[in-house]
Amino acid sequence: MLGEVLLQAQGLYYGYENNNDVLKDVSFSIREGERIAVLGANGAGKSTLFLNLNGVFTPSKGSVSYRGKVIGKKELNELRRHVGIVFQDADNQIIASSVLAEVSFGPMNLKLPKEEVAERVEEALAYMNLSDFKDRAPHYLSGGEKKRVSIADIIAMKPEVIIFDEPTAALDPLNADMLEAVLGNMAESGKTILLSTHDVDFAYRWAGRILVFSEGELIADGNPLDIFGNEQVLKEAHLKRPVLFQVYEELVKKGLLPDHKRYPRQMAEFQDLLNGISDY
Repeated sequence: MLGEVLLQAQGLYYGYENNNDVLKDVSFSIREGERIAVLGANGAGKSTLFLNLNGVFTPSKGSVSYRGKVIGKKELNELRRHVGIVFQDADNQIIASSVLAEVSFGPMNLKLPKEEVAERVEEALAYMNLSDFKDRAPHYLSGGEKKRVSIADIIAMKPEVIIFDEPTAALDPLNADMLEAVLGNMAESGKTILLSTHDVDFAYRWAGRILVFSEGELIADGNPLDIFGNEQVLKEAHLKRPVLFQVYEELVKKGLLPDHKRYPRQMAEFQDLLNGISDY
């Protein structure tokens, strides 16, 4: 069951130097425990939105609120403590000379006691299976290992909301599966997660809610079945339907399955459906 509203955008606008608005009148709320995927073509405004929600950018109009409090300059540090962001390119986030120093950096900046910093870092490294890497130089790690370090950075800060900008981009299938498992574990532990992705199959099976952006506007907000069943939204946002969604509809169209609207979102659900099991 979802909790109270943590983060809210209200009438959000943001533009860069050319004065063209990249975000246009964006409004939505995020509740405790939600797992939200943000979809849209390149240039739709996803990364710009995330940087506004994290306080890196300041809206040119509108507001961002955290737990009902509108964020101004005085509240920025509080926002950044509670809303962490993992960037698409781990090299843009990693700054220290060792994995241990890297993951320690955030908690130390919170001016926590040394014992608590050490405890948080140890937990984050263990959670991301990086304990044996603590003395390694992060810049010499593989792409998947760097991604794990960048996630450990945020875990050690213990934010309430974690934002992932294209988390599986440039990862091989093995590391992408590992990351999806980590995201699942985080969500099950109660973390609130907001991520962007171009992988509609991943968004379909993972997310409880999907936000769709097109040219800086939020054009749809709903559950995965409603979003991927809306042809107009998919066309406007240049999205395709997930494979399992398409296969189910094709089997129904050919009369091989009854049209019960029980769309499978996981492969196991699809296999059960084929076996005549419908209790998913």
